[in-house]
Amino acid sequence: EVQLVESGGGLVQPGGFLRLSCVASGFIFRISAMSWVRQAPGKEREWVSSIDPESTATYATSVKGRFTISRDNAKNTLYLYINDLKADDTAVYYCTKGTWRGPRGQGTQVTVSS
Repeated sequence: EVQLVESGGGLVQPGGFLRLSCVASGFIFRISAMSWVRQAPGKEREWVSSIDPESTATYATSVKGRFTISRDNAKNTLYLYINDLKADDTAVYYCTKGTWRGPRGQGTQVTVSS
């Protein structure tokens, strides 16, 4: 059974920084592409970033240059580093196995507010 547990969210001031983590189990993490998606209140789920098993990363235009996705295969952990947080980044962030439509965890709340 695929299990994904996100953590690292919180209340952050604009311009701040967060590192989100996602611990994976129940599948072979090192050969799996992974993604981050987010969903803001009243909005559709939005793809943020993906990383393939070789650590090649892709990003949504809205986050390119501020977000960095990475993975630690030894720890079965996916990361999302978020710099220069903006109010529009406020959302629940989920990691998914595979594409943005894949199985996801329970999410971690990121709130950007002064």
